[in-house]
Order: sequence, then C-alpha cells, then structure tokens
Amino acid sequence: MRTTILFGGTSRERLVSVASAQALTQALPDADLWFWDLDGAVFETSQDRLLGHEKPFEVAFKADGAKLGQMAEALDKAAAEDRVLVLGLHGGTAENGQFQVLAEARNVPFTGSGSAASHLAFDKTAAKLFAGLAGVYSPSTISLDEADEALSHYGRLIAKPAQEGSSYGLIYVNASQDIAAVRRESASMAYLIEPFITGPEATCGVLEQADGSVIALPPVEIVPGDGAFDYAGKYLKSTTQEICPARFAPEVNAELQRLAVKAHKAMSCRGYSRSDFIISDAKTNSGPVYLETNTLPGLTKASLYPKSLKAQGIDFVDFLNGQIELAVKRAGK
Repeated sequence: MRTTILFGGTSRERLVSVASAQALTQALPDADLWFWDLDGAVFETSQDRLLGHEKPFEVAFKADGAKLGQMAEALDKAAAEDRVLVLGLHGGTAENGQFQVLAEARNVPFTGSGSAASHLAFDKTAAKLFAGLAGVYSPSTISLDEADEALSHYGRLIAKPAQEGSSYGLIYVNASQDIAAVRRESASMAYLIEPFITGPEATCGVLEQADGSVIALPPVEIVPGDGAFDYAGKYLKSTTQEICPARFAPEVNAELQRLAVKAHKAMSCRGYSRSDFIISDAKTNSGPVYLETNTLPGLTKASLYPKSLKAQGIDFVDFLNGQIELAVKRAGK
C-alpha cells in the first residue's frame, strides 16, 4: 500500500496540523503528502515545501502540487490507488467523525479512531457522560442560566468550547463580566461550563498495540509558564514545562494511567488517544479529575503524545508503523 500523510483541514487547528505533518514526514520520508486546504480542496505537496515552511503555528501553509479535488474526490483516488492515510489532522471535521465516515465508506485505511468514537470523544459533554459511566470522575456541568449562581458558589468557573481542541477559546470566569463574555461566545458555538478545579494539569496517552491490546503511556505533568495552558501556552511560549514521566506520587501516576485506559475504552477509541486531567487538591474528590479525550492528539515535536512515547522507549517511527499496520488490518487490506 502507498503511505500518504494527510494534513491541514478546515478547523482552527490546521496550523498545529502542519507542524504535526512536519514531524510525520521526517519519520516517514517516503510517504506522499496531501494537504487539505481551508477551502476544502486537497492538494499534493512536496516535502521541501512542507519542511521549508517556517513558523507553522503562526503562518498558514500553501501547497505546491496538483489539486486533487474536494475531499470526497481525494478519497476516491486513495481507494483506487490502494493508499493508507496517516492522519496529521486535528479538530473540526477532521476529528469529529465526519472525515472518518467518508474514508470508511470507501474502505480507505486511516490511522486513529473510527467515525463513531471520533464523534463521541469530540463532544466534551458526551465524552464526560461516557467516561463517567465507566467510572471516570469529571467536574459537574453548569448551564449558562446557572452560571451566576455557580460563580457565587464556587468562586471561579472555566468555560471552553464543547467541540474544539488545542485549548482554543478558553474563558476563565472570575467575575460577572466573564459570564457576559461566555454568553457572547455561546451565540456562535456551544460552550461547556464547569467549576474551576485547582491543582496541577496532567495528560496521559493510550496506545493500541499490534495484537490489539491497550497500554497507558507515562503521564505528562504540565506546568504552564503563566498559569494558563491555552494555545499560546502550548505552542508559542518557551516557559511552559511538560515533564514526562510526571513527578506525581506513584499511585497518582498509576491512577492517571488506569483512568486514561478506561476513557479510551468507554468511547471505543482505536489506535491511540490522549486524555487530559487535573490533579485536584480538594479535600473531597481529590486526585485525577477527567477533562477530555483527544482522538487525534498533536504529533508535533512540541506535542505531549510523542514525549510519552519517548518516555516509554518507543521510537516515533515504530509507533507510526504500528498504527499503519493496525489501520490496514482494520480495513481488511
């Protein structure tokens, strides 16, 4: 089969996707490169153009190759040419299950979770529900109508887009004017509001192996440089520390791993995932508190999942080859 790295997309995470693709093409130099542009068209592009693209987290990428048409046409080509797609995609229709449905309908193998799991995990509210049914504790959900009363009760809230990644759109609710900001943003996209949980941030990757078994990778401890792990904190600020393995007590790391696997299985994820947590220091419900699961976590050199792979002793290229093998097997190729 012909290996093809697909990256870009139409979501706000398309810049992160370009950086992921740069890491992917360095690990898989013989793979073809397809770029999904903002207008929905897919283009071939060269490795020189991709690796020569500077500041991928800030500057939009443009392909230098032939246009393949819209995504459905590109996937028709992938099916006809017996391609397997390595996804360097993040967010939006690339991660919410819509792309996966198009690929599944054509039996095109692709890395990562299928359409149903992708759709479920991408909706933070639904993901919390399913994780909770599996025994993974998460913060209570607050409706916008209850926000003023909840702010008085908890003292601080956090609001985040219910279907967005890379910490885009986070609003820290410390006063009534912040609730007004959430109301404004909610007019254009659904928001999830929760009590603000005090404690260090952590994330834990899960990996499906060649035999179908699932393992948890070493957790990562996140220390934001300015106290906020938003888009800038993740990708643009050198002061953010990401420590792997995390320095938590052994029993906390073990619990993070246990819960990450539970969340992965609760949503029927495949291939790999990464779940995010807060290590609560509250007297009640102390320990890991679940936030969300990412079915296509970042694979950039600055991303958390590759750090966990390295700590586990797994080479990035071996991880990718394993994911390709799983994708081809699932498609019956």
